[in-house]
Amino acid sequence: MSKYKKMKQLIADMRLPEYRYKQLLDAVFLQGIMRFEDMKLLPKTLREKLVEQFGETVVEIKAIHHEKSMQTDKVLFELSDGNRVETVGLFYKEGWNSFCISSQSGCGFGCKFCATGTLGLRRNLTVDEITDQILYFMQQGCSINSISFMGMGEPFANPQVFEALHDLTAPELFGLSQRRITISTIGIVPGIQKLTREYPQVNLAYSLHAPTDRLRETLMPITKTYPLGQVLDTLDQHIRQTNRKVFLAYIMLKDVNDSDRHAEQLTKLLFKHKKYLPLYHLDLIPYNQTTVTETMVPSSHTRIKAFCRIIHNAGISVNIRTQFGSDINAACGQLAGAYRDDQKQGERTMSAIQEQSFEWLLCPVCKSKTRLKIRKDTILDNFPLFCPKCKSEMLICVKQFHISIIKEPDAQTQSR
Repeated sequence: MSKYKKMKQLIADMRLPEYRYKQLLDAVFLQGIMRFEDMKLLPKTLREKLVEQFGETVVEIKAIHHEKSMQTDKVLFELSDGNRVETVGLFYKEGWNSFCISSQSGCGFGCKFCATGTLGLRRNLTVDEITDQILYFMQQGCSINSISFMGMGEPFANPQVFEALHDLTAPELFGLSQRRITISTIGIVPGIQKLTREYPQVNLAYSLHAPTDRLRETLMPITKTYPLGQVLDTLDQHIRQTNRKVFLAYIMLKDVNDSDRHAEQLTKLLFKHKKYLPLYHLDLIPYNQTTVTETMVPSSHTRIKAFCRIIHNAGISVNIRTQFGSDINAACGQLAGAYRDDQKQGERTMSAIQEQSFEWLLCPVCKSKTRLKIRKDTILDNFPLFCPKCKSEMLICVKQFHISIIKEPDAQTQSR
């Protein structure tokens, strides 16, 4: 339950009139008042109860470090348990403000080119920790024009993302149109299907990054669970039901996925979905190298343009994405929840890597083993996990390198 629902319940429990809740929300979202004590329209007894239950301010996460470049502001937040996440504000010259927010602290999917993936999964963010990233920038006086779930973590691996979508689009709260929000996924099929049902107008981006399952598996292990064909079929259904464009992200890696042959394989893959091809758009992304992904090298601009030309000549909507923020490690794939102080960034990152472990989980249904990368400080309760082999869903608990299944797949799940 989000804090806004808890605030509404608190007001009801105190037998105060309903308009007090509206006054509270108006103070936050219209007047920008974040300290409860400064909301003078509210009765003192209510202000004291709000401070007692929620702390002095509405924003619960703490900004501990800023890095800025010309059009980018990266903020490192510390959560109540000491975990960290990063959020990026993008300020366009036309006056448009876009914010890239995180859904998890770290990430357990281990994509080879992503700095976040080197950390392992620490934990899911709560609904309030997700929306507080936006509330913080509102507190700084920023207008919120669009939001993308492209920060740390895989959005569809965190059920709280859908609760966050509710708050972000609720007219009395953040009031954003669904079309101002984008969710980027590595291809979690149940998450895509749920988005189609519940938030059909939210923009959807799929991290493609390779034209074949064989290559993509080497870059993104999730492909073994959700191969390209299955994900693209699901995206076809999303387009059919929503009539909304789907964005395909493709990071350009030198001598890995950027040859003419790769471009031809990619056109062949997409033409298998020709019926819906007019509503697919391919974004070619110049790779942003990091200190923990040095084996990956960005393609040259000449190579990217040649790759783009092949795709364009095949009649597929494509462009080369313009990026900024790479100078402060704020661009795509660079967020790692760390900052430079008295230690070098590399030392901090290596320390994080040494505190992670690979553990095996045995599926109760098909008895296959799934390899999970977790950190020593990872704590998860009721975390949904799908067996890569039989697709059974289970709920797991993780604490101090120990994994336990707390809810095994039921008969209905196993029969899918």
